[in-house]
Parts: sequence; structure tokens; C-alpha cells
Amino acid sequence: MTIEKGSPYGAPGRLPDDGVVVDDDSAARHVLEDARRRNRPFPVLGLRGGDLARTLGGGHGRLAVTFPVDVGEVLIDGRIHLFVAHLIVHSRTWSYAFVAMNGQWRGDWNLGPRAHPNDGKLDTYEARLPVADRFKVRNRLHHGGHLPHPGITERRIEATQVTLPRPLPVILDGEAVATGRNLSVRVIPDAVTVVV
Repeated sequence: MTIEKGSPYGAPGRLPDDGVVVDDDSAARHVLEDARRRNRPFPVLGLRGGDLARTLGGGHGRLAVTFPVDVGEVLIDGRIHLFVAHLIVHSRTWSYAFVAMNGQWRGDWNLGPRAHPNDGKLDTYEARLPVADRFKVRNRLHHGGHLPHPGITERRIEATQVTLPRPLPVILDGEAVATGRNLSVRVIPDAVTVVV
């Protein structure tokens, strides 16, 4: 059940014996995609680091708090991929960007300041920025002050279709997985249990 505003989130808990410990978001994504390929349920993930762990207040190696977490799914030119923290597509100069956030952080950037990993939604941002605005936005990313901005369209979605201005690399949880132009993005609510 997805979290409701004002409800407690997370509970003391340990990684079960059949849980899988991973070091970052990309490794978590690989474990989930492998389970899906084998037609198996997603295992409980012990997440030691990465952007999702940071959003959940983890990354300290203790693995003592359990959270239900949504997972993002994207169809890129006929192939389905998963992501746990974020999907990022941008032009070389960042004049165009599309971002879908399940967590708040991308490295040191507070890219999705209102994103929550268990609200049954993805926070999406589509940006078309002139050069001067790109520098202003970049300088405010570390504290989430880049929003609102007239050149950035914000949406909270369960699913959306995106047509990029041209084929661009799609980066899921920090790893470029494909180049595409047409994306179908959706959230899978309460998809996996994560321990941080």
C-alpha cells in the first residue's frame, strides 16, 4: 500500500536470509531485471548506497530499516527496463532534459525535491532551457531550489508517453542503457522491499 501524506514510513527490520545485498541503484536495477527475466518475484534488497538509499536516509551500511518502494518502468523502442531511483535523458549541453524521479537525489543534485519512493507516482520534469538559464538551474540543483522554473514542466504521474526531440541516451540509475526517442514510462507501486 503506497504511503499517504502524514503517515509513518519505514519500520525497523532486517534483511531476510534470501535477501540480496547491493551497493548502489544500478546493481539493484540489475537484480530486479534479472528476477523479471526469470519470472521470479523481486527479492528483498539490502541497499548499502546510491541515490535511493540516500533518499531513504540510508547508505550507512547498517541495513536496519525496511521500506516498501515503488519501481519505475520504461519501454524504450520496444524493450522494457526498470529503474529504482531515476530515469534521466538529456542533450549533450542540457538544453533539453527529461527526468523521472522515484527518489529525491541524483548524486549531489536534489533533482526531485518532492519525489517520494512510495507514493505510487513518479515526479517528472521536462526542461527546455536557454544557456543563461542552464547555469542558474545548475547552481540551484544541490539544494532543490531550481524549481519552480518557467522552462521546466513538472508533473506527478502514474504513467506517461514522451517523444524526445531526437534519439538520446537514456540513463537509468546512473547507467546508459539505450538510445531512444519514444519512451513509455510508468510506476509499479509497492514493487519491492528495500532495507537500508
